[in-house]
Amino acid sequence: MHIVVIGTGIVGACTAAWLQRDGHAVTFVDPLDAGEACSFGNAGSLSPSACLPVGMPGMWKKVPRWLLDPLGPLTVRWAYAPLVAPWLLRMLHHSSREEVTRIATALRALLAPIFDCYDPLLVHADARELVRRSGCLYVFSSRETAAQWAWGMNLRRSLGVRMQDVEQDELESLEPDLKGRFRFGILAPDNGSTSDPSALVKAIYNRCIGDGARHVRDRVRGFERQGRRVTAVLLEQGEPLAADGVVVAAGAWSGALATQLDSPVMLETQRGYHVTVQSSNLALRHTVMAVEHNLMVNPMAMGLRLAGTVEFAGLKAPPNMARADALLRQGQQLFPHLDTSSFTRWMGHRPCLPDSLPVVGPVRAADNAWLAFGHGHMGMCMGAATGREIAHLVAGRPTQVDLTPFSPERFR
Repeated sequence: MHIVVIGTGIVGACTAAWLQRDGHAVTFVDPLDAGEACSFGNAGSLSPSACLPVGMPGMWKKVPRWLLDPLGPLTVRWAYAPLVAPWLLRMLHHSSREEVTRIATALRALLAPIFDCYDPLLVHADARELVRRSGCLYVFSSRETAAQWAWGMNLRRSLGVRMQDVEQDELESLEPDLKGRFRFGILAPDNGSTSDPSALVKAIYNRCIGDGARHVRDRVRGFERQGRRVTAVLLEQGEPLAADGVVVAAGAWSGALATQLDSPVMLETQRGYHVTVQSSNLALRHTVMAVEHNLMVNPMAMGLRLAGTVEFAGLKAPPNMARADALLRQGQQLFPHLDTSSFTRWMGHRPCLPDSLPVVGPVRAADNAWLAFGHGHMGMCMGAATGREIAHLVAGRPTQVDLTPFSPERFR
């Protein structure tokens, strides 16, 4: 079949690669080059342990304080507040212990096969060097402080995530540059990361192109349908693109397309910022999550990336780079000897659902359309597994992951 994949981020690229393994012809539709939107700027984590949702028990107590800090870990631009309020209330609804346990169980199922799903794609693209399996360190100022996050850490353990306590001496031996600010850690040894998220996406995408995929650089404005089938994708500039099937994997821009397919979802953009310190003199060997500061630190090919902030302001508002500057100051506080003489800043749109679960599944009103978006902070983590499961759906095979929790129909 000829499948149109809308989107050239990590989810779209992996989906196309898995579809090609089944012998399908693929056409990408995206005005951007591969790996140039949200996939460009993420923190690069490949974490089977990242199964906790954004909304956690007790979070509602912290939200008012966060919202009063324009540079805090979560902020809403006041002009956008009325639009995002229903989404935020729904997120808080999903933050009970029962809901978090349900969501984490579902996320763990999609996260556990990260490397099994990436490996055949990376081997075929000759890009295995872009992924490392060095583990992730969750670090804290003290063991007593870490106890505040014990419930979530124990939930991870109950779902099969290996988590190892690391006392101060061992922590400083593992990462000498952490000495001074962190006195306790938890190591997730099965985690990994990519040294260059954009290069990873491009490698998979380029292999797809080499295997015969096309890329139409245009925006999708709608669909032609006959009965229960999509017959063509309508473009803003070009002629309709005939299709035997379509996969919507356009990240934060997927909501309007899903609505046109009669599958409306509560999609929101969490605007994420990062700073990449190109002059970094740190020698970190692990991805580091400074939990108290909600700061992810990842050594990459282009420098040390600092990420971990959320802003709600929609798709059109200009970036507030003061939020990126705040990340840099935070990094300087945690690593006083960090050389920050050269750095870059970035803002991108993370596609998020209020329950932190992506939409992965068929469109109810069309027999040949599938949705694959809403992965939030974890698109790089779940992209390959999502692509594999979509390929199963397209082929009519049983999926390897129970996709019921990810159904587009859960918002009706």
